[in-house]
Amino acid sequence: MHLLRVFPLLLSCAAAMAGQTAVAAPGAGNAERAGKPLWEVGAGLGVLSLPAWRGSDDTRSYVLPVPYFIYHGKFLRADRHGVRGVLFDSDRVDLGISLAAAPPVGSDRSGARAGMADLDATAEIGPQLDLTLWRSDDRERQLKLLLPLRSAFTLSSSPRQAGWVFSPALNLDVGDMAALPGWRLGLRSGPIFATRRQHAYYYQVSPAEATATRPAYEAGGGYSGSQFLASLSRRFPAYWVGGYVRYDALQGAAFEDSPLVARSHYLAMGVAVAWILGESAERVIVDD
Repeated sequence: MHLLRVFPLLLSCAAAMAGQTAVAAPGAGNAERAGKPLWEVGAGLGVLSLPAWRGSDDTRSYVLPVPYFIYHGKFLRADRHGVRGVLFDSDRVDLGISLAAAPPVGSDRSGARAGMADLDATAEIGPQLDLTLWRSDDRERQLKLLLPLRSAFTLSSSPRQAGWVFSPALNLDVGDMAALPGWRLGLRSGPIFATRRQHAYYYQVSPAEATATRPAYEAGGGYSGSQFLASLSRRFPAYWVGGYVRYDALQGAAFEDSPLVARSHYLAMGVAVAWILGESAERVIVDD
């Protein structure tokens, strides 16, 4: 879960690589905040390397399109903090949308799942509450508590619900770094929790699917491990570039004993570039 791939993942890629980290060049101060376009649009490509599912020893690489969209509306915004509505009279509380997705897995391409049913691609969507815990006076550095809750469902001819995922995290956003002028650094860390249905979708082995090397396994809900993510990005006049590295630790996860878990920790990474194709003539005041 929480993986990206071409077909169902355009929205997830936008949220993870454009919405959360795509920004106007930092360090410009209040003058630039008063002159940002109401909207910007663009497109590009991204390359990702990650396991077929969390805990799999089958690492795969994907090339996918990356949509780039920035909108600074009065009641709706899409920027490096994600897609969110301005519903509170406070610059410390935001209510937004959390998105994630996972690729399909064919059993014929995975030794661990040989003879099992294929995994459909899944998508996750739900609300996210962001609480700003600390912010520098120039707003170039801020620490937030992110509280996303997502419902997962399969992307198939007969979609079905695949459980719920809750992944609270601390997120540190740093701009205008002396060592890397113009670049923005993001650091995020937190645990993941999911329902039994979510874990069963990926890690359960029914008695009919059991073999001598793959015993039957009944998945339960609860702790799903922890993630640690670092991202770096920069908005140039004509294009945006960004990348990330994510470390997943599955020690102590409710499904750690599943025969479909081959690794208790791993790295995933990706890079992307998007070209700015257009922007509005209207300028608006933006307090990031």
